[in-house]
Amino acid sequence: MRLRLVPAETNFDFFRYRKITSAISIVAVLLSLLAWMVLGLNFGIDFSGGTSIRTESPVAVDVGGYRDAIAPLGLGDVRITEVFDPTFGADRNVAMVRLQAQDGQESVTADTIEAVRVALTALDPELVFSSVESVGPKVSGELVRTALIAVTVALGLIMVYIWLRFEWQFAVGAVAALFHDVILAIGIFSVLQIRFDLATIAALLTIIGYSINDTVVIFDRLRENLRKFKTKPLVEVMNLSVNETLSRTLMTSGTTLLALIALLVLGGDVIRGFVFAITWGVIVGTYSSLYVAKNIVLQLGVKRDWSKPDADAGTQFGDSAP
Repeated sequence: MRLRLVPAETNFDFFRYRKITSAISIVAVLLSLLAWMVLGLNFGIDFSGGTSIRTESPVAVDVGGYRDAIAPLGLGDVRITEVFDPTFGADRNVAMVRLQAQDGQESVTADTIEAVRVALTALDPELVFSSVESVGPKVSGELVRTALIAVTVALGLIMVYIWLRFEWQFAVGAVAALFHDVILAIGIFSVLQIRFDLATIAALLTIIGYSINDTVVIFDRLRENLRKFKTKPLVEVMNLSVNETLSRTLMTSGTTLLALIALLVLGGDVIRGFVFAITWGVIVGTYSSLYVAKNIVLQLGVKRDWSKPDADAGTQFGDSAP
């Protein structure tokens, strides 16, 4: 007896509340953009420049005490956060100390790092520096530009591919869903002030790939059904297509989330931001594949009569293998 997440045949009306789901998506995007503008992002050393020091001690972290100890050094913006991790024992207390890049210097000097170490060990003699990472402001600026280029190029190439494989309406819906996913991911990072670094950019690109994969699977079935049911209303054909691929969608998302949740809980704080971004992206990407992309295609409409001479316009690669 095979285990099924959903029945072999389903008939859920996914587009019954399409106006409500569209409104939810628009509001979520606007709130994410607002959070981004008001709260900003907690840029990691990769993008902001400076030095990140990871401290460990058997003594509980005293963020206020750390800040008071470092203040006399006059290092400008110093951010101190305690790192929480369920895998840490009671005698392992970890903190991250971030120092901004100093004027006229590519990175914080070794003398400055030593001064910070002396100041903190005076407060806690058992404290040690387990890692020190430095990135100069010029390098961080270059990383910001290349990260933006990477995301933009990925979105652009995906739009061209969908346009060639299907029709322009499908391309618009797919890319709108990808923008939706990326903006919501940035928004949650802004609200929760999770560190945003190069690993997060890698996670965003992973989200883009995952989301478009699910969208293309449903689009493929939709195209087949549009040819099969030429007189059936578009909304009914879309509902049929989503229902026919529902088991695959839930199985893929479910198994992916099982692995991600295990990493999120047990993987440690070093990869937690990366894993959280992908976890959030899988959830939002599944939603956008079912609603955002399809709602836009439904609104724009698609070609239904392939018997006319221009029937292949925009679908010249429609019969190519996935």
